Amino acid sequence: MAKIYVFLADGCEEIEALTPVDILRRAGEDVVTVSVMGRKEVTGSHGITVQADLRMEDGTFGDGDLLFLPGGMPGTLNLGANELLKELILSYNSEGKRLAAICAAPSVLGSLGVLEGKKAVCFPGFEDQLKGAEVLQVSAVTSGNVTTGRGMGAAVDFALEVLTQLQGKDAAKQMAEKIVYPYA
Repeated sequence: MAKIYVFLADGCEEIEALTPVDILRRAGEDVVTVSVMGRKEVTGSHGITVQADLRMEDGTFGDGDLLFLPGGMPGTLNLGANELLKELILSYNSEGKRLAAICAAPSVLGSLGVLEGKKAVCFPGFEDQLKGAEVLQVSAVTSGNVTTGRGMGAAVDFALEVLTQLQGKDAAKQMAEKIVYPYA
């Protein structure tokens, strides 16, 4: 079982944040939601408020296996403005630990140089912010230690791609069947 930290900020895209949390928890992974807002309550870009498991300042995160950043605006900007989160991303990357981001959030990884020489995807219009990446036009892709997804419509594909990286293709196929989702 992997320890996954999901970082939430006001203005995040709710489906991109919660679909992967749901699927990964269903698969038995240890998923912890973390607010970077100084409070546990986070309000998404469509006015849905969720309560994170903990606040960023209350965790250490060294025990994690994967950091995940959902997209949305201004959620992505709020994540990218958090210095502790950026240090954590760079630390995980230098240790070869897994990173995942969807929609606009891969731009945070791009700004930190994490996507250099990797394949990546993002929400249309953010391609120029994926510094050094080979940008693809698929729902989700894993390149090295980084998984990226295109956007809200790709949230299930993205979550299943992350699950594939953690538990293998068979586990992802079984999950797709459980949730009645067409998956190749």
